[in-house]
Amino acid sequence: MELKERKCVPCDAGTPPLDEQKVASLRQDLPPGWKILENKKLKKKFPFENFRRGMAFAQEIALIAEQEDHHPDLCIHYTNVEVELSTHAIGGLSENDFIMAAKIEDL
Repeated sequence: MELKERKCVPCDAGTPPLDEQKVASLRQDLPPGWKILENKKLKKKFPFENFRRGMAFAQEIALIAEQEDHHPDLCIHYTNVEVELSTHAIGGLSENDFIMAAKIEDL
């Protein structure tokens, strides 16, 4: 099953973050542009022609985030939106971050 078709599942504080090998494997399932930061965050910048389109994109992300109960950090600039994913409860990356990234890409 593709990442974008999966659902996020809650992570307990005792759940270990993904190891580097699993992160690298899941990263291959995403389109180019996603960066892994310190093996703890997944980040991408999405360019837009104007602020209004960027805001609309951020709102679409918010709807998905609420459905999945997995909320990215968003930074909205005049001509781009930066998306940063991490599973705060475990202090690193989980499969949920990659599922959200795939759903965001599907927008």
